[in-house]
Amino acid sequence: MTRILLSSVAAAAVLVSAQGAVAQTEIQWWHAMGGNLGDTVNQLAEGFNKSQSEYKVNPVYKGSYTETLTAAIAAFRAKQAPHIVQVFEVGTANMMAAKGAVYPVYQLMADAKEPFDPKAYIGPVYGYYSTTDGKLLSMPFNSSTPVLYRNKELMQKAGLDPNKPPTTWPELGQMAKKAVAAGAKCGFTPQWQTWTMIENYGAWHNLPYATKANGFGGTDIELKFNDAPRIKFIQMLADWSKDKTFVYGGREGKSTALFNAGDCVFHIASSASAAGIEKALGKEKVAISMMPYSPDVAPKPQNSIIGGATLWVLQGKPAPEYKGVAKFLNYLASTPVQAKWHQETGYVPVTLAAAEVTEKAGFYKTNPGRDVAVQELTLNPATENSKGLRIGNFVQIRDIVDGELENVWSGKKDAKTALDDAVKAGNEQLKRFEAANK
Repeated sequence: MTRILLSSVAAAAVLVSAQGAVAQTEIQWWHAMGGNLGDTVNQLAEGFNKSQSEYKVNPVYKGSYTETLTAAIAAFRAKQAPHIVQVFEVGTANMMAAKGAVYPVYQLMADAKEPFDPKAYIGPVYGYYSTTDGKLLSMPFNSSTPVLYRNKELMQKAGLDPNKPPTTWPELGQMAKKAVAAGAKCGFTPQWQTWTMIENYGAWHNLPYATKANGFGGTDIELKFNDAPRIKFIQMLADWSKDKTFVYGGREGKSTALFNAGDCVFHIASSASAAGIEKALGKEKVAISMMPYSPDVAPKPQNSIIGGATLWVLQGKPAPEYKGVAKFLNYLASTPVQAKWHQETGYVPVTLAAAEVTEKAGFYKTNPGRDVAVQELTLNPATENSKGLRIGNFVQIRDIVDGELENVWSGKKDAKTALDDAVKAGNEQLKRFEAANK
């Protein structure tokens, strides 16, 4: 009898356990973070899952940013889309144009009755993903901005003060030339050249990238980055390439390999590259400072703009599941989680509180320069030229600009011809985008 009773209790326990597992609502999160970052993403999901028992977030790596976006679009059309998809910043306009596909974050939070304070977010990060009247469309997640890295050992070998970074482009050029003359294989190399040398150069000097507030004011826009300052700047880099003061290391993040190998003195790259660079070269050899500016273009820098990605919520799931999505997004934006994410990766903390907590904990004292990204983004109140970019078919436009810049570096075209051609071809992409989304 006792044995039967115990068996019945055990069976009941298994049944209750099974019912509990079934009751847990699963949330699919597609992302583009591989390697160490992918491990960190898994830890974030695990942290949320352990913090409550009602929802379970399943993070799924879908490849590169482009592959992840393509997969999400295909899945939405097949009515098998995830709840959340990570989309890089250049896909913002395309996501906004996907009518009926997106559940705006501001609406999600209101519907789920989850606490949400727009003022908690760092201005340039929030503004990039908001409507013109300040309504947040997607949740900022891994935001970064370009910073200047320098190899202190190579500077010292060239007789330069490793603790004094160049603040202007002429200063960087002089220092880089001196270092190359002293034996460095490369003076300067940039990462993500379209983002750093064209888009952020414009924001940093308060120059427009496109009409209508860089696309924030509408889709009927024209590109404007073939202006005199950027033509002069790109031609200067081309001239520097003749004696290795400037070395082109490839598209996207490929040039970081040159810096990590100890070949280059200076490297403009994403703030999110900090941990990897310090690991490769050794923390004591690396220093981080603000990007240089051109004093003949602007008397001082304006502010930088972000890169990275954001989390978009997709429509088509049962209404109750979105409560869990809202809770998860709030968890990701919470101060402890954001501070940890920022400190471990180099991505910008998306909230002011997370930056404050990081500073009070003494992180920036033991990791000098890791606060530069936030300083650049908040250097001055953003203008129409430095708020960000809202450009349709931006992925294709970046490919065009990459190709034309490569024509300059290889000597096939001068800077003016290349940038004029890039703007012409880019404007054709904008016309197609506008026609497709009327």
